[in-house]
Parts: sequence; structure tokens; C-alpha cells
Amino acid sequence: MKLAGKTAIVTGGGRDIGRACAIRLASEGANVAVNYFASSTGADATVAEIEKRGGKAFAVQGDLNNAGAVEALVSETVARFGSVDILVNNAGGLIARKTIAEMDLAHWHAVMDLNVTSMFLMVKACLPHMTRGAIINLASQAGRDGGGPGAVAYATAKGAVMTMTRGLAKELGPQIRVNALCPGMIDTDFHNIHTPDAGRRGLEANAPLRRQGVPEDTANLVLFLASEEAAYITGANVDINGGMLFS
Repeated sequence: MKLAGKTAIVTGGGRDIGRACAIRLASEGANVAVNYFASSTGADATVAEIEKRGGKAFAVQGDLNNAGAVEALVSETVARFGSVDILVNNAGGLIARKTIAEMDLAHWHAVMDLNVTSMFLMVKACLPHMTRGAIINLASQAGRDGGGPGAVAYATAKGAVMTMTRGLAKELGPQIRVNALCPGMIDTDFHNIHTPDAGRRGLEANAPLRRQGVPEDTANLVLFLASEEAAYITGANVDINGGMLFS
């Protein structure tokens, strides 16, 4: 049990990568706060799965662009479990594919807030309760290569997540390690909504590993970065893309 006695907050923990991370961290002994925004169904199912396996978790709604809601999420976690040791900043998204010519300022701000401002608020709220521990941010391969068509805002936001990860690692060490993941094609609703099927089949044909990733692949890496097995890793943006991009 690599995380016995630890407490983790997983934002966007009701589905896909967030759900897999919450379950994986709990499987190694962590108590988990599962944040969600719109629908409790997925978060409640995640909590039920963790409890079925003997773990401890609860679901809590919160708009992560609202400082008050973020403070409430962190306060409830500390009240229930006593501390915050691991923060997984998974909440984020593309919202919609828009070229710069099509994009208005409202869309730009919405993408930046969803991916970057939420992370800033979560880190700031957790720090008073983290004497030591690990922060793991979800960036993207788009932050490396600029993303696909209509993804300039999203790729820019994820590039900011990568840079913020490096800066936080310098600022918060040695007590707190900060790392990020840069997932490529992971089989999630994100790609069900935003990626044409032909593109996904093309990746499966051309990637060295000949498949898309699954959320559990990402969750295993999050677990490693959260654990003491990664005790000498901080400020890293780790690629997980089946070999489609080498950085």
C-alpha cells in the first residue's frame, strides 16, 4: 500500500482519466476526494467503486474557477481526512475546436480558465494543508506540438500547465514535488467528442505500440509520480503517447 494514510484530491474525478486516477490511488491506500462539476452520477459511481474495494472516498461538487468553491472543496477534504498529501489537477478540456479567426475572447478566456486558472486556485488552496507531498498536473501532447486543427487555445493552455509545473517545482521543493503528464491519444470522451474516428484509427496503425492509450495507463503513471518511488522526480513533464511524439 504505497499511499497508506495519505489523502488525495482528484479534480474532474467522475469519468475517464480522473475516475481511473481516483480508483488507482485508492487501491494503494489513499483516501480520495472526488471532485466533479456538472453531474454527480460519475463521481458517485467512482466513490462506490472505491468503497466496494474497501477504500475511503467522497464526491464533492465544485466550480474550480470559483475561489470560494475551491476553498470549500479543500476544507471539506481536510475536515474528513485531516490533510492533503496529493493533488491531481485533472480538470480541463478543449471545449470546442475554433481557429483564431473563429474564436472570440469569451472562448479564449473559458479555455484558459478551465485548464490554467482552475489549477492555480487548487494549488493555492491546498498549499496551507500540504506540509509535504506531490502535485500531479494533467497537461497534454498538444502542449508539446501545438495540437490539432482548431486547438490553439487548448494547446496554449496546456503549454502553460507545463511551464507552471516547472515553476512550482522550483518554488515548492523540497517538501512538495510537482510533475505533469502529457497524454497523447487516450481512449476517453474527450476524443469521442473532438477527434474524428479516422484520426484515431490512423494513430493505431502508426504508433509504435499500435494502440490508443486507456485511462488506466495514465492512472498508473499518476500513481508512480504520487508515490515515494518518484522521490527524485520533480518539474518533469512526462510523455505518455504510445511513441507518437518523442520529446
